Amino acid sequence: MAELRNRRRASGSNGDIKHEEEEKKGRPEFLSRESVLTALLENSKHIRSIYHIFVVILLVLLCDTVIFDLVDRGKINIGWSVVVNGFGDVRRGAKLWLYELAVALMFHPCLLLYGAGVKLSKGYSALSRVWTMLGVLGLVTLQVALIAVPVWDLSRKHLALASSVTVTCEMFRFTMKIHAVAVASAPRCYRDEPLPTFKQYLYFLFAPTLLYRDQYPRTKKIRWGFVLYHVAEVAAIIFYNSFLWERFILPYWSDYGKQPKVDAGLVVRGMFACVLPGVISFLCGFYCLLHAWLNATAEMLTFGDRYFYEDWWTMSQFSKYYRAWNRVVYSWLRDHIYKPLSLSCGRVLSVFTVFLVSSIAHEVVLALSFGFFYPVLLLEFGVCGLLMVPLTATTGRRYPNVLNLLMWLSFFFGNGILWSLYPMEYFARKNCPASENDSFFVPKSWSCPEIVLKPNWTFQNPFDIIYEIKRTIL
Repeated sequence: MAELRNRRRASGSNGDIKHEEEEKKGRPEFLSRESVLTALLENSKHIRSIYHIFVVILLVLLCDTVIFDLVDRGKINIGWSVVVNGFGDVRRGAKLWLYELAVALMFHPCLLLYGAGVKLSKGYSALSRVWTMLGVLGLVTLQVALIAVPVWDLSRKHLALASSVTVTCEMFRFTMKIHAVAVASAPRCYRDEPLPTFKQYLYFLFAPTLLYRDQYPRTKKIRWGFVLYHVAEVAAIIFYNSFLWERFILPYWSDYGKQPKVDAGLVVRGMFACVLPGVISFLCGFYCLLHAWLNATAEMLTFGDRYFYEDWWTMSQFSKYYRAWNRVVYSWLRDHIYKPLSLSCGRVLSVFTVFLVSSIAHEVVLALSFGFFYPVLLLEFGVCGLLMVPLTATTGRRYPNVLNLLMWLSFFFGNGILWSLYPMEYFARKNCPASENDSFFVPKSWSCPEIVLKPNWTFQNPFDIIYEIKRTIL
């Protein structure tokens, strides 16, 4: 990190200071800059070596999958079946995405219509108030239509996991984009300022940011080699996760629910076995989405500001981690939820609302993707994560190394729990006999199978063993 800081001081310290000053004023300024990992990978041999370690792990998992299936089944498997099943029913997923895009595109002519109506109603206070209410109602109706149809369709008939995640994430992305443009454009309608053109609006719909500006820093050309490299990384990480699923999840949980009883020791062993693949998947997911995918998109759109995240892995305070992990979403939550609420409701309620909205959005994505409601992430993120914000506010500054260690410990165990409980519930619903008590909201893994201890299980105090050894020796 020292190399990164020196590079920033040498090339862009003034820009970073300006960015911090603009953030304090409440309007962050977009700057031309590379992502943190891009700078680190280019300038640090140590970070490049860590990158190579993850590549080697991917190659080892590939060899494991290929050689094991060749020896065991006489065929070569490169994880393609998991990818195909994960992105199943692509046609239906594409239809839902096109619907979401169509609704998002409809907003622009509605915005122009609203702006024209504001001009015509000037001087008529009653008409102006009615038109404003109609504009708000129209915006809410559009947002409800954008969310309701995909939610209804996915709840009616389950869509493959990866396809469902894509559809639901895009649903929320378009919703936040529309809201950002509406908030930025509403004052212009009353000040007779020009509204966003369709070209500006279309660019914003696909730009890797959720904060609307008429203009963004742009690069002079597209580096297609840079784009292809990051797209290849995205594809590799998809297979990376498929290998993790095949080698660490399926062996432990694919038969869960086929037997009426399961040994508690096997469950505990399976949960701890998921800790390492869970955190690897967590890191790969971050790199895939917030680095590789967003950098590829930014390069294709010549979007100059690649400040999608900060060096969150060095943080010792959870409040700073939540701001640094995903700057794209954090900036939207800050500008459109936290700041408006903090003026009237105070900081505490504003922070709680931000966590609540973010937790619900994550839970909706998981519930619609898995086909059941199991609020594990909601409890980890919306309850435990929220409690850690004040608990680490002071201790994180006093003991940064210790708190960074505890933070990583929470990442390991938190992701291990996620990678255990969700597969347990998924396969319990798949393998356990159907029951009239089955519900979308009640976890089936709580009742099927029954988790039991071994018949001859007894607890032996380790201090009693030490006492017996000493007595024997003496």
